[in-house]
Amino acid sequence: MATVEEIRRAQRAEGPATVLAIGTANPPNCFDQSTCPDYFFRVTNSEHKTELKEKFKRMCDGTMIKRRYFHLTEEILAKNPNFCEYKAPSFNARQEIAIVEVPKLGQKAAEKAIKEWGQSKSKITHLIFCTTSGVDTPGADYQLTKLLELDPLVKRYMMYQQGCFGGGAALRLAKDLAENNKGARVLVVCSELISLLGFHAPCETEFEVLVGQTLFGDGASAVIVGSDPIVTMETPLFELVFATQTLLPDSGHAITGNLNEAGLIAEIHKDTPTLISKNIEKILVGVFQPLGISDWNSIFWVSHAGGRAILDQIELKLGLKPEKLKATRHVLSEYGNMSSAYVLFVLDEMRKASIKEGMSTTGEGLEWGVLLGFGPGLTIEAVVLRSVSV
Repeated sequence: MATVEEIRRAQRAEGPATVLAIGTANPPNCFDQSTCPDYFFRVTNSEHKTELKEKFKRMCDGTMIKRRYFHLTEEILAKNPNFCEYKAPSFNARQEIAIVEVPKLGQKAAEKAIKEWGQSKSKITHLIFCTTSGVDTPGADYQLTKLLELDPLVKRYMMYQQGCFGGGAALRLAKDLAENNKGARVLVVCSELISLLGFHAPCETEFEVLVGQTLFGDGASAVIVGSDPIVTMETPLFELVFATQTLLPDSGHAITGNLNEAGLIAEIHKDTPTLISKNIEKILVGVFQPLGISDWNSIFWVSHAGGRAILDQIELKLGLKPEKLKATRHVLSEYGNMSSAYVLFVLDEMRKASIKEGMSTTGEGLEWGVLLGFGPGLTIEAVVLRSVSV
């Protein structure tokens, strides 16, 4: 008879969790950032607030964002006039749309990842779904299982209200599942419609709320994670070597999101960039010291952005060369902040740019890298990545 230890050993994978495919998706409604002030103040009947509009325009100009994708359209806003008022009761209407559209956008990203992976959907053993856009039971994980026609035996994990660190947290969970369940193939999906839950009219007395209106966009991303890739059938991209989560002290005020009858009221405090930059090196030392790495320009970077100020302060604090955050800044420019989905967009951009530029690995020709997520708490997710040769 087998011992318990032999049974446990047989249940575990031999190698590290590996990203095997990536897919992304956005709603079709694309807005040029330069047009957002006129649009935003027009549809919310706020054009008479001229000083506030000029302030909003300056905020938009300073984001380095060129365009964003929104699920919301003028047709939807016309049918739901409370969306266009400040903190008007509207949660029920927003929720009715979210419980349908959040899984559907996630489905588009998941199907792209599955197609790239090249294997049958029946081989997916676990599903992780992450969103800050609404909440329901049975959840978005259940809805996506039906949309993709996954095996009813798939093991589901629903992650609601994680905020912007959710992509890193979902990868951390996927790593544990893949490495502790031999043969597991984990589908991770992050789907966010922040424009739907977080769209509100401007207010002269609460400028922090305006920050979200300048930054957030809608999008979904998906990855397939598994250990011990079948080399004749699967193409490994990045190994997930180590993952950690850190809660920064005295920082609960920095990023907040209150989901109430008015929808999602998200605020990003002006202290946030400083809090992150002050603590980031200590976290990096903790995860890279075992590898003997202390030169932060010697690794590749897959980072959540939050906003331009956060990236600028990290770059300054760590002495990073401008090209280190190139992938992160590119995604911010082209899509805005897509909350949990964002960091997987950056991971996709990293491997695509590396291959396009003829690099030897999927990480800008470098072996080691870091994936970072920042969100409410303040919470910082850090995943040590090892890029795979191409």
